[in-house]
Amino acid sequence: MVKIDLITGFLGAGKTTFLKKYARYLMDQSENIGILENDFGAVNVDMMLLQDLISEHCELEMVAGGCDYDCHKRRFKTKLISMGMCGYDRVLVEPSGIYDVDEFFDVLNEEPLDRWYQIDNVITIVDSNLEQTLTKQSKYLLASQIAQAGNIVLSKVEDSTPIERNNTIAYLNAILKEFQCKRTIKDEILQKDWATLTSQDFEQIRNSGYTFDHTSKLWFDEKEAFTSLYFMNVPIAEDALAKIAKSILWDVSCGNVFRIKGFIQNKQGQWLELNATKKNICITPVAQGQQVIIVIGENLVEDAIESHWKK
Repeated sequence: MVKIDLITGFLGAGKTTFLKKYARYLMDQSENIGILENDFGAVNVDMMLLQDLISEHCELEMVAGGCDYDCHKRRFKTKLISMGMCGYDRVLVEPSGIYDVDEFFDVLNEEPLDRWYQIDNVITIVDSNLEQTLTKQSKYLLASQIAQAGNIVLSKVEDSTPIERNNTIAYLNAILKEFQCKRTIKDEILQKDWATLTSQDFEQIRNSGYTFDHTSKLWFDEKEAFTSLYFMNVPIAEDALAKIAKSILWDVSCGNVFRIKGFIQNKQGQWLELNATKKNICITPVAQGQQVIIVIGENLVEDAIESHWKK
């Protein structure tokens, strides 16, 4: 059977960054892996950030988004069926940050996937200084992601204090309690700067498994509650990018903006990746890109967001 790991986490937690490190460790252990980017969006920015992993030991696939939930679920299952025939040792699934983990278990327990795949690990990435003003829908999705995680990995530990990390853990436990999950997070959480992760740390993650804890269900349509807006060929100068991203994130007339990500090309032709939340704005040179900026959040107002580009 093919082992399969789910790498999940809320918007902006750092799933793709962790995935690259974890995938390289697995390949160093002589595993042949397939990576499935499973996003609801019509444009998958994270797929481009993983291109340098492609080798004889690693292949990338994606589920095309831009459709309704049932269609997306069918595409996810169909893609896993095709990947099950490729001879991988392990498949890594990275879904959208607005993902209900129940979908993963539901699909993997259907025929023929239940005979082809062995669910090995659920790994949840959590911002070590997590924003504690999440809406009920956002808290539910986060609860579903941490309830069944075999290992919870804190990101950006080097940028947070012990008090902030303790507050984050307390907030996670409060969310679990709110959705009637019996689990309490204690020792099964990794708090290290990712630059210092050792082979022993990765081996612990690779063998962390998952739990059978569940939350009470909150029924809502993720695609209605959360919105992704795509802006192509946005004319933003490099030196204005961070300022504009910050203004959108904090402008309430734009809606409740969680994250802005995408690429622009500067005057020298260099691609720049933008990854912005209210707590952190990161602009990084990358080898490849696509002229697109994606804004993710609740009750987004497209005209208000677009006005920031025009300014």
